Amino acid sequence: MTYCLAIKVKEGLVAIADTRITSGSDTTEKKKVYIQQSDQYSLFIMTSGLRSVRDKAVLYFRELIDEGVEHNKLYKAVNAFGAQIKRVAKEDKEALDQSGLKFNLHTIIGGQLKDDEEHKLFLLYPEGNWVELGEGAPFVVIGNSGHGKAILNRTLTSESSMQLALKTGFLSFDSTRVSANDVDFPIDVVLYHNNSFDMIEQRYGKKDLESISEQWADELKTALERIPEEWMDLAFNKKPGPKEKEI
Repeated sequence: MTYCLAIKVKEGLVAIADTRITSGSDTTEKKKVYIQQSDQYSLFIMTSGLRSVRDKAVLYFRELIDEGVEHNKLYKAVNAFGAQIKRVAKEDKEALDQSGLKFNLHTIIGGQLKDDEEHKLFLLYPEGNWVELGEGAPFVVIGNSGHGKAILNRTLTSESSMQLALKTGFLSFDSTRVSANDVDFPIDVVLYHNNSFDMIEQRYGKKDLESISEQWADELKTALERIPEEWMDLAFNKKPGPKEKEI
């Protein structure tokens, strides 16, 4: 499993990906973010699912770029990567099914190409089809997505700053990390400011952010203690009703 999160606000894009790879009882660290950048061409690709499928699809896509295939809008690059996923499915899906493995590659692609009016964010499914994320849905999570969504839903809007998006995104990852043993540090962070055509990447280890994690845990406990308790009196002061006689 993995944890990949991308957030789109008016100012730009924020992406976070953990690096833990779990295979049986073995765990290793592998980068899950691929960045393609050139003149007026900036995009990142993050995936969850089988590593072998991901590596093959990324390699095929990189070959297209190296061979001179050009995309002027991000959705066209998304279509091209989707075509490589379909290509890998034709080559490997049957064998994976026979081995009891699912062809389950989910992909987040974000960035901006030369003819895009603004930065874009897409969720690409294993079948090769996709949806674009807009103002009504400022973030998308793939992988172990159940534990960290609450703070994202309560906090983020398209008007949020990139700083708030990164702060909230880290706390979302941290909530997932403490609840799931298949998500962990280090994390890779990607920042993209609208119309900059420049991807910024930074890796954070546990020591870099453990003080933030500890502060958040302490403040959650403090906030919980401050919540009024009078509303609970209805339950705690309620007298038990008569017990039913056993037949």
